Amino acid sequence: MTKISEIEGKERGLSNALTSRVSRKTFLKYAGASAAVSGLVLMGCSKDDPKGPSSVDLGSGDTGILNYAYLLEQLEAAFYTQVIASPYSGITGDETTILTEIKMHELAHRDFFKAALSSSAIAQLSFDFSSINFSDRASVLGAAKTFEDLGVSAYNGAGKLFTSGGYLLLAGKIVSVEARHASTLRDLLNPFSADFAGDDVITVDNGLDLAKAPADVLMAAAKYVKGTVKYDNLPS
Repeated sequence: MTKISEIEGKERGLSNALTSRVSRKTFLKYAGASAAVSGLVLMGCSKDDPKGPSSVDLGSGDTGILNYAYLLEQLEAAFYTQVIASPYSGITGDETTILTEIKMHELAHRDFFKAALSSSAIAQLSFDFSSINFSDRASVLGAAKTFEDLGVSAYNGAGKLFTSGGYLLLAGKIVSVEARHASTLRDLLNPFSADFAGDDVITVDNGLDLAKAPADVLMAAAKYVKGTVKYDNLPS
């Protein structure tokens, strides 16, 4: 497992990448530097299994929670990659820009977790998006909202399970980006409304985002993940 000081160094690089406007050129520069330092083969290269494994075990302790986050980032990265590869009918220039930048964020998140986990990372998974109509705006944006809301609640629920303060800091920085995605997508679906912070995700009585346990999140994500995910050794 990578030492926490090394992880924090990579995290600072990710943070710098995410605080600026992420263009394809910027992301490729960041991802290339990360790969050169870590010696990793990133997703999409020939060593990844295109079919994905039939089963993965997330593991235990902090490593298990990092793999849990890595799985969710794989899911989001794969989804947005398909969205941009086959844009829905009538997509506007502004929508293309927004969805492309979200895609780049999710790719950066995914590749960061792979680098941080190193040899402890789960394999690249395959996903089933057959329930999503990628040619229909409402279907795509509705699925995107679902994934982002799920991601926010997942990080909120996982934070307390870390034993390392460094990992907790990392989770806090990523969940804030996911929340920005979620509010933007909600505004695209329902412009100029209060839905950007709807009471289905933020409790009215205390103004806090929902937090979900890994078991609940993985149950919701299961319909999109090909193969079996074992998570019984995760901390609770």
